[in-house]
Amino acid sequence: MGITVAMVTGDNQTTAEAVAKELGIDTVFAEVLPVQKAEKVKELESQGRLVAMVGDGINDAPALVQADLGIAIGAGTDVAIESGEVVLVKNDPRDVVKAIHLGHLVLGKIKQNIAWAIGYNAIALPIAAGVLYPGFGLLLSPQVAAIAMSASTITVTLNSLALSRQTRSLG
Repeated sequence: MGITVAMVTGDNQTTAEAVAKELGIDTVFAEVLPVQKAEKVKELESQGRLVAMVGDGINDAPALVQADLGIAIGAGTDVAIESGEVVLVKNDPRDVVKAIHLGHLVLGKIKQNIAWAIGYNAIALPIAAGVLYPGFGLLLSPQVAAIAMSASTITVTLNSLALSRQTRSLG
């Protein structure tokens, strides 16, 4: 399923289309009254779409709450900031794409770290518990098990720190 980027704005049609063209936005809903913004988000969601709403004003707050992901512009009103799950510090719409990309990178690291931890524990815990001792004579002393656990923690930490290298390109 592809991504459709839509703009819902109270601005007039001509202005909205010019901004949408500059930002590469597919669909424009212009001259939308403040009370209609949340309804438009519901309409898009009812079509099975995941909706991220970006807003900065009081009239955006209901739509920010309704959306699957509400993104408030930090330079906006307190009501908008309180309504969004994500708050962008700068007043730059390009930061929306950066924030979504960062979210994907973080989620990827979380999955990697969980896989590492499960893999480590699936191997090390039975050995440390003595499950393999009767058949193979394998047993970890408590000291070696503690060092191995520390090594696992260090590996997960270093993997997480690698995220900073990936995010430098985001600006």
